Amino acid sequence: MIVLVAGDIVGRPGRRALNEALPALIAEHKPDFVIANGENAAGGAGITRETAAPLFAAGVHVLTMGNHVWNQRDSYAYIEEETRLVRPANFPPGAPGRGSYVYELPSGVRVGVVNLQGRTFMQPIDDPFRAGDEAIKSLESSADVIIVDIHAEATSEKLAFALFVDGRVSCVFGTHTHVPTADECVLPKGTAYITDVGMTGPSESIIGMRPADIIERFLTGLPKRFEVASGPAVLNGIVVDIDETTGLARGIERLRKRVK
Repeated sequence: MIVLVAGDIVGRPGRRALNEALPALIAEHKPDFVIANGENAAGGAGITRETAAPLFAAGVHVLTMGNHVWNQRDSYAYIEEETRLVRPANFPPGAPGRGSYVYELPSGVRVGVVNLQGRTFMQPIDDPFRAGDEAIKSLESSADVIIVDIHAEATSEKLAFALFVDGRVSCVFGTHTHVPTADECVLPKGTAYITDVGMTGPSESIIGMRPADIIERFLTGLPKRFEVASGPAVLNGIVVDIDETTGLARGIERLRKRVK
């Protein structure tokens, strides 16, 4: 089976890029399953019912999240009720929503999705290694294919986790930095891996935000409200070929699709 992953969707430009680019990518790669990270979909921080709906309508089967999942307080109830939206599994007990989900395709193939958040250079949170191990164990009997989005800052933490679960999951892809890496590979035991898939958002930006705002912050060191950039956009992601009978990957390639 073919899985298509779109990187962090940033604001209105990211939503527009996904809606414009996805039909052509689906026609070209014919994915059986589409997953995207939506933690920046609402104005660059968080997600809402209104921003998620067109993403699902465009063909995304499951949305994963990250450290901005709670930025839109009005969306807590939506995160709790929308099963296709998966937030990091290593938030403490009592947090709204779920850290994993199994989506059954029309073919009968069951795709398990796990979302995790890193701790290195990020907010204090429960251990992603132990939480990820538990989530994967819980899916082993109910999913034919398991995909993990690890939303983390440190490349070493992402790679360490991927090697920790190599052979137990189909794919581990990194999100959060918004910068695509060139290290896509199939690990020794059969798990597809990339440190970061990049972002889906404005290409003339600094990780999705207006360059002037970011540069001013660097020059002055003063607090500055960042705003999502405008202009041309890009969809960064990956396509993964998975043997659903073994749950292991056969190949992985990077995607980069520009839209006007």
